[in-house]
Formats: sequence, C-alpha cells, structure tokens
Amino acid sequence: MASTTAAASLRAKIQDPDSPITVCPGVYDGFSARIALEVGFDCLYMTGAGTSASLLGQADLGIAGLHEMRSHAEMIANISPTTPLIADADTGYGGPIMVSRTTQAYARSGVAGLHIEDQVQTKRCGHLQGKELVDQEVFLTRIRAAVSARKSIGSDIVIIARTDALQKYGWEEAIRRLNAAKECGADVGFLEGIRSKEEAAKATQALKFPLLLNMVYGGATPDISVAEAHKMGFKIIIFPFAALSPAYHAIQQSLKGLKQNGEVEPDGKMTPKELFNVVGLQQSLKIDAKAGGLAYTNGV
Repeated sequence: MASTTAAASLRAKIQDPDSPITVCPGVYDGFSARIALEVGFDCLYMTGAGTSASLLGQADLGIAGLHEMRSHAEMIANISPTTPLIADADTGYGGPIMVSRTTQAYARSGVAGLHIEDQVQTKRCGHLQGKELVDQEVFLTRIRAAVSARKSIGSDIVIIARTDALQKYGWEEAIRRLNAAKECGADVGFLEGIRSKEEAAKATQALKFPLLLNMVYGGATPDISVAEAHKMGFKIIIFPFAALSPAYHAIQQSLKGLKQNGEVEPDGKMTPKELFNVVGLQQSLKIDAKAGGLAYTNGV
C-alpha cells in the first residue's frame, strides 16, 4: 500500500473541520528545520525572507528566484518527507507558464503547499511599505495556472492564494481578490498584513474557505497567539521569524563575546557530536550498518 504523501496529509488536515489549527514555525535552512523537527513540530514553513537572508545574504526584495527557492525547499522537505512543508513561492516567478512550472517543480520536490501572491515581479516582503500589485485578473491567471498544474500531474500540493491588497486598496478589494481566487480553485486564502485582531476575526467570517494567518512579530499584524487564531477560525498559522530572529541575536551575542574576550561563552559551546546528532548522525549510522557498511563499526 502506498504511503500518504505530505501534501495529502496537509490537504486532509485543512479540509477536516474538527482538525486543530496547523502551527508552522518558519525555517530557513536544514539546521533550523532539524531543530523544529527535534522539538516536535508536525508541519514546517520555508520562509522566503529567511531563505533570501540565509542563502543569499540579501533582503526579501524578490532577489531569490525559482532555482534558489525550489532547491532550498527540496532540501528542507526531504529531511523528513512525511512532514508537510509549506513554502513561499512569491509571485510564481512569471506569467502562467512559469507559475505552472513553479507549481510542478515544488510538487515534485516534495513540497506540501505553496503560496502565490498578487505583487508585481519586483516584489518585497509583505510587511514592508510601498508594495505594488498586479490587477486582479493577472493574479487569478496565476492561481488558475497553479491549480491546473497541480491537477495535470495528479499532485495533492495545497495551493494558497495570498493577497497584499489590504495595504494598498483596503478591505473590500482584498476580500474580493481572495473570494475570486477560491472560485479559481485555491485551497487556502492568505490575507497578508492584517492590521488588528478584529480584522483577523472578521476575515474568517468573510471568507468561507480555510485561511492562513501570517504571524510576523514586529510586522503589520498585532501579536496573535495560536489559541487566539484557532478560536478565530484560522486553519494554518505560520511564524516566519520564529527561528531566524533568535538565531541572529544568539549568533551576534556569541560572536561579540569572541571578538571582545577571545573566547566563546559557555552557553555557546556545542560539541561536534552534539551538533551532528541534531542533524541526523544516528540515522546515518543506522543506514550504513543496515547496508553492511564497516566504516563506523568502531564508533564515532
């Protein structure tokens, strides 16, 4: 019997009215993904901002393209193939043909869900100012292309329609765009830049399909807990900076200590074996032993 794919698992969760909200910490590389799995999360989110920062050392201004984003998503998704990964796919990286290619590439890479937005190609992080959007019909061609591409390869990848219209055009236009995306086959709606808890609760009533909440601390959206989001009716909540922000502060503190004192502070010390155990050392040793390998019989 074929095992259930991560995409099918995610699809089943969001379609189940009794399923609790899916909580996805933002991960930006293999190490942060391993830590999230070690802690016990059963769904991950590959942040575009985190990917751009960690992979390229650049701001989230649409600099990372399909090649960087897809290959990064594939690496993270395949660390634990049964754990769903939702990945940022920006604008789909072009017109309908490119959106189709992007969707199929993500699906074949093991990604369980992706979100496609209505910004122009020279996009920016959804929590920055000055965003420019394409017309609704252009946005809908992206969603139609993604849905068609999913169906053409028999994939369960979840199509998440994201609109950034709230900041530029206001509530009515944002809701109109997401409702239209639903009619085009989107599985989940993503209203970016929600400005209040009241607006968040209102969104789940105005949009009659599963909704994702983007919880970026310090961004446009006020702090909303998992419990609050679940009570409001959201089906997915993502925390893009959950790993990235603490990593920055911890790394900076450790390196400052090294620069100023010539040594790493005790809290920053980790043995090589401790590190390797986090990233799958024991699993690798079992693979080698099961195959009859002799390289590690004397231990590591």
